[in-house]
Amino acid sequence: MKNILYQKQWHWSVSGLALGVSFLLAVALVKPIGVSTQFVILDGMVWDVFSSEIAVKGETAYSSSNAYLNKSGGKYAKSVANPINYSFIFVLAMILGGFLGAKLRTKSNDENEPELPAVWCENLGSSTTKRYMFAFAGGALVLFGSRLAGGCTSGHMMSGIMQTSLSGYLFTMGAFLFAVPIALFMYRKGR
Repeated sequence: MKNILYQKQWHWSVSGLALGVSFLLAVALVKPIGVSTQFVILDGMVWDVFSSEIAVKGETAYSSSNAYLNKSGGKYAKSVANPINYSFIFVLAMILGGFLGAKLRTKSNDENEPELPAVWCENLGSSTTKRYMFAFAGGALVLFGSRLAGGCTSGHMMSGIMQTSLSGYLFTMGAFLFAVPIALFMYRKGR
């Protein structure tokens, strides 16, 4: 027996439909999905350990010595002081879901089968360390861009387009305008 099946890979159309239904339910029942702000909240929580002025409760609202956390009438400062909310739990669930998905994927008993995609190995080598460094750098760039744009791919692209937001369409066009040429350049040997 070559492969032990732990998790069946879904067809892209089923995955897309499941993602669409998930976003629709989130918008209908709670609020639009967006997660990049929660990384700012996490930064504020770490900062709060070293400074008592990051999230201060006033008579009517929270405030912060940090102008960014003071946005929206201290809404972010309040989230730093009380981080256990829907959005923060959602981010933790995403991390847990990614971990479980990685552990439940199809495993191979063939020791010669590479763990990295063939197109990656053809273009950038078979170093898993290099793959992790690229993934980390890409994630950091996406997070920086998300905060610069005032929202992430899930907030602007997925939730935004679903709500016919102009910023969602502009964000999506900008993302693909850069992502496609970079992918074509990085993976030019695998086409």
